[in-house]
Amino acid sequence: MMDGPRSDVGRWGGNPWLPPTPSPEPEPEPDRRSRRGSRSFWARCCSCCSCRSGADDDWGSDPHRGSRGRGSSSGGRRPGSRGSDSRRPISRGGGVNAAGDGAIREGMLVVTGVDLLSSRSDQNRREHHTDEFEYDELILRRGQPFHVVLFLSRPYESSDRVILELHIGNNPEVGKGTHVIIPVGKSGSGGWKAQVTKSSGQNLDLRVHTSPNAIIGKFQFTVRTHSDAGEFLLPFDPHNEIYILFNPWCPEDIVYVDREDWRQEYVLNESGRIYYGTEAQIGERTWNYGQFDHGVLDACLYILDRRGMPYGGRGDPVSVSRVISAMVNSLDDNGVLIGNWSGDYSRGTNPSAWVGSVEILLSYLRTGYSVPYGQCWVFAGVTTTVLRCLGLATRTVTNFNSAHDTDTSLTMDIYFDENMKPLEHLNHDSVWNFHVWNDCWMKRPDLPKGFDGWQVVDATPQETSSGIFCCGPCSVQSVKNGLVYMKYDTPFIFAEVNSDKVYWQRQDDGSFKIVYVEEKAIGTLIITKAIGSNMQEDVTHLYKHPEGSEAERKAVETATAHGSKPNVYATRDSAEDVGIQVEAQDAVMGQDLSVSVVLTNRNGSSSRTVKLHLYLSVTFYTGVTGSVFKDSKKEVVLAPGASDRVTMPVAYKEYKPHLVDQGAMLLNVSGHVKESGQVLAKQHTFRLRTPDLSLTLLGAAVVGQECEVQIVFKNPVPVTLTNVVFRLEGSGLQRPKILNVGDIGGNETVTLRQTFVPVRPGPRQLIASLDSPQLSQVHGVIQVDVAPASGSRGAFSDAGGSSRSGETIPMASRGGA
Repeated sequence: MMDGPRSDVGRWGGNPWLPPTPSPEPEPEPDRRSRRGSRSFWARCCSCCSCRSGADDDWGSDPHRGSRGRGSSSGGRRPGSRGSDSRRPISRGGGVNAAGDGAIREGMLVVTGVDLLSSRSDQNRREHHTDEFEYDELILRRGQPFHVVLFLSRPYESSDRVILELHIGNNPEVGKGTHVIIPVGKSGSGGWKAQVTKSSGQNLDLRVHTSPNAIIGKFQFTVRTHSDAGEFLLPFDPHNEIYILFNPWCPEDIVYVDREDWRQEYVLNESGRIYYGTEAQIGERTWNYGQFDHGVLDACLYILDRRGMPYGGRGDPVSVSRVISAMVNSLDDNGVLIGNWSGDYSRGTNPSAWVGSVEILLSYLRTGYSVPYGQCWVFAGVTTTVLRCLGLATRTVTNFNSAHDTDTSLTMDIYFDENMKPLEHLNHDSVWNFHVWNDCWMKRPDLPKGFDGWQVVDATPQETSSGIFCCGPCSVQSVKNGLVYMKYDTPFIFAEVNSDKVYWQRQDDGSFKIVYVEEKAIGTLIITKAIGSNMQEDVTHLYKHPEGSEAERKAVETATAHGSKPNVYATRDSAEDVGIQVEAQDAVMGQDLSVSVVLTNRNGSSSRTVKLHLYLSVTFYTGVTGSVFKDSKKEVVLAPGASDRVTMPVAYKEYKPHLVDQGAMLLNVSGHVKESGQVLAKQHTFRLRTPDLSLTLLGAAVVGQECEVQIVFKNPVPVTLTNVVFRLEGSGLQRPKILNVGDIGGNETVTLRQTFVPVRPGPRQLIASLDSPQLSQVHGVIQVDVAPASGSRGAFSDAGGSSRSGETIPMASRGGA
């Protein structure tokens, strides 16, 4: 444990911005791998940035030696304050003579104030689709014009020259796009330009066009004037900071999306569904992305600062998304989330307990410490928040039966001894019940034609890429066709969705022989939330051709030819006349269950005798299994063309002592056909369902007015749940809130009520979760239709939605079973 701020600044030590001083609370100690060498992230991870010279001032000086540089992308002062939607005070300041003597001469064109029209109800924010951000600053999307009003000391004359300037970084340079000069009435560089739209008295209205290739981040805005009386420079005012984001509405931006329903869903939707479980028993949960919540935009930009990403590279969505995939996990450079798959979450938050990204990102921004703990759906949920916030169309994707290839063979290899007992010391590959990652939409000018569109980005730290725990962006089209030589990380992602499961049996001479190949066991279903609804959308066809088709087999052969075992299928036997299928009933936590194996004799003329062995164990969703707690042996005689069923009943008292996260179990089936010598092998994962929380809204929801919600939960197991914690969160409704409710008895029903004050109108999602050491993965959600405050124009309020942590809540009522 650490007693104060870290002394090792890591690879972000050279970034141009001093992170906020962490609070004195100790930092959880992550279980992380040793740091990797001294080469910079950019030299190892991104070839386009590896040629940066040591003199590149974008990297800035050691943050421990100096103050924050001007135009830092996440600022030195507190992020834009939340407040009413009334027009902000016009920024006004004293004049500065650009000649340096401080004198304001008669006839000089002095800028006495600037109105960036930045309130949420103003034209700029509405036209740029940024009016939902809980910020008062001007937030723009690049490649699109905006309006600004200058207040002058005298009327504007045709001989006057007005120059707008934007700065970002410690040492802004025109050539790097970190210093933008925009002469009014003339074209600037890279698509920047400004025109006078109206000159009335001492007011000058301007229309400013931003470049579709602009750097994203927070810029300082200043104005310089030239007149016969001299030059004038408007001092920088913090009220005049401008955020610039990627623009999927702009055809010239490489992140452009040409469908409005996609933009509404993948950029503007603040909540979504994340799927988990198994292909046969899909669970779903609502996740609050909260990309427009106050402070989240600053947290997203802080992530880029923390990585030390050169400002000059921040206009490239390929580089930005790759950095985000590295920084959402804590490995290498103390990123946002600490991964933990151990089952012990006593020093942090159980990954299943999170209901959204806001609490995680604001904690990281506030303290500078990595947040404990995350697993794949948490990493993916946070990544969706960050990329949507920055302007990239992004969705959260779940892959069922997702392979983790550790030896680049592009196959999942499982080794057995002569008696078909698993050789665990050789079984390094694993198959996750499910894995969650992200798709983001962009063109890929760094790749040949045909690879634009959806790109995989995966922030879960599984394997390193160029020595860094990051993954992507990888073209989904290259995955589909097995083109594993395309960057980035295509071999690993291909193996996750379309590798074969290969069973190897040790022979008498010590060599290994393929005894069975499952060609349809990996990437069996890939889904995401549908556009405009909470239904599932099957996107498997985007990642792979139909299973067993000629195109699909060609993709697999193309990929494996580039793997570490290019001749893997050379020794395969094909005598398979007995089929095997596993069935598990829809089991509920706390109840008895049963699993069945169905054997089918495909030979229509001869009987088959099968010696069958069933092993049942609990498993983490990552494929890591516990010890076998129940097994069964049976010999089955199958008549020609006949089928038979072998059933294994499992009582609650048998599996209860062995349960791990998410209540998943793994049935391993092995068998031998006496007549033909065929080896049978099958793995089947199933899960125990947990109950949902029931949320009921008690009364109408109106912006700025207190509203009440009722939460009901029934304990499904006959044991006491201890140290129960509820979480409540919803963008525009409730800042993240933690409720400690104590113990809940076996099979007991509890009811609690909570008040909240909506801050933004429209349809919103209020999400809750329950967590305890005995039970997790319990969630609930309710849609709340919020009416605007009386007489308002849709403004948000600062009247409520505060975040309170660790509040002890008495139960409204308790009931028995």
